[in-house]
Amino acid sequence: MEAAGKGGLVLGNLAEVVERVLGFLPTKALLRAACVCRLWRECARRILRTRQRLAWVSALEPGPPGGHALLQALAHELERVHVLPQTVLYIADAETFSGHEECHEQKKARKRNSKETAVAIEKLLPKRCQVLGLLTPGIVVTPMGSSSNQPQEIEDGEAGFALLFPKIDGVKIQTFHFPKEVKNRVIDENKFAEAGLKNNPDLRVVLLFGYNSWKSGATRFLHQIVNPLNEKSIILAGGQVESFTSLISENNSAQPSDACGVVGLAFSGPQIQSATVLLDQDVADERTAEAAMQRLKAANIPEWNTIGFMFACVGRGYRHYKTKRNMEADAFRKFFPNVPLFGFFGHGEIGCDRIVTGNFVLRECNDVKDDLLHGYTTVMTLIHLGSTKANQA
Repeated sequence: MEAAGKGGLVLGNLAEVVERVLGFLPTKALLRAACVCRLWRECARRILRTRQRLAWVSALEPGPPGGHALLQALAHELERVHVLPQTVLYIADAETFSGHEECHEQKKARKRNSKETAVAIEKLLPKRCQVLGLLTPGIVVTPMGSSSNQPQEIEDGEAGFALLFPKIDGVKIQTFHFPKEVKNRVIDENKFAEAGLKNNPDLRVVLLFGYNSWKSGATRFLHQIVNPLNEKSIILAGGQVESFTSLISENNSAQPSDACGVVGLAFSGPQIQSATVLLDQDVADERTAEAAMQRLKAANIPEWNTIGFMFACVGRGYRHYKTKRNMEADAFRKFFPNVPLFGFFGHGEIGCDRIVTGNFVLRECNDVKDDLLHGYTTVMTLIHLGSTKANQA
C-alpha cells in the first residue's frame, strides 16, 4: 500500500512537471507533443483549456514575392501562437490580395488569384475552424507583440491581419452569410435563428459586412438584415467591404459570388460587454476625434480581454483630416492604451452610439432604425469577451 501511495504521488508530481514544461510550447508544438502518450495528451488538453485570450497576426508591409504578406505572416506565426483558433476573422487590402496579373480577361485572373490566396490561408488553419475573410480598400491594424502597440491606419499598400479567437468559456461566436436571392425577397427567419440572430437571449454583438454594395438592390437588402436586429438589445457594427474571400464553418461552406449580400460574426454570451460610437462628418480634427473617444471611454467597458474595431469610410483618413495621418487610431490609443485596434476603410459604415454595459442595459442615442447606415463616418467599437479564470491565467 505504501509503495502504491508513493507511486501515485510520483505520477501526480510527474503530471505537474510535464504540464509546466509543455505549457511553454506554442499550440502546434503542443498538439504534436500530445501524441506521445496519454499523460502528455491529458496535460495538453488542460493547457489548451486555459488559453482563452485572443491572438492576432499582422502584416503591415509587403513581403517577398510569392503571395500576400498576410499569407506569409500566417505561415510563420501560426507555428508560434499559444492559442488553438476556433474562429478566425482575417481582413486584407483588396488590391494586392487579388494580385496584379494582367491579361485580356483581367477580372477573371484577379478573382482566380484571390481565391488561391484564400485557399492557402484556409489550409494553414485547423480543419474545424470557422473562417471569415474580407477584402477592403484600406486596413487598420495593431502590430503583433503587445496590445499596447500603436495601431496603424494603412490606407494604401499591402497590409492585413487575422484575429484568432480560441474557444472561450461562456462565449459563442458564429459566422453567417445572407446572399441576396433573386427569387426570395423575404429573409428566411429560420436562417436568422440558425445564425444565432433570433430567439437568442445571450446575443450581445453582431459585426455585419455588406459586399458588392454597388449592385442593384444591395442597400435595400442590407436594410432587410439590419432592421430586425436593430430592435434587439445588441451592438451592431461593421461596414461595406469590396468582397469576401472565405466563409467556412463546420456546418457551412460557401463561395464568393457576383451577387451582393451580407456576412458577419455573431457574439453571444452573458459576460460580453460592448459599446460603439459614431464619428460623423463634423468630427474633423484632433479635438473632436478625442471627444468621440471620451464618449466611448464613458461606457466603462473593461479593457482587459477587450478588442477594438474601427470601421471608416475611404473618404476619411488623412484626406479628411487635411493630410494628418493616423488621427483616429491615435485618438483611440490615447484613451485605450492597452486595447488592440483592428478594422478597415470601406464603402459605408454600420453603427451608432450604443452601449451594452455590465448590467446589460441598452442605451441608444436614436431609436430610428435607419440611423445605423452611414457614409463618410467612422464607427468605433469595443468588445469585451469576459474575465474568466482561464482568461487571467
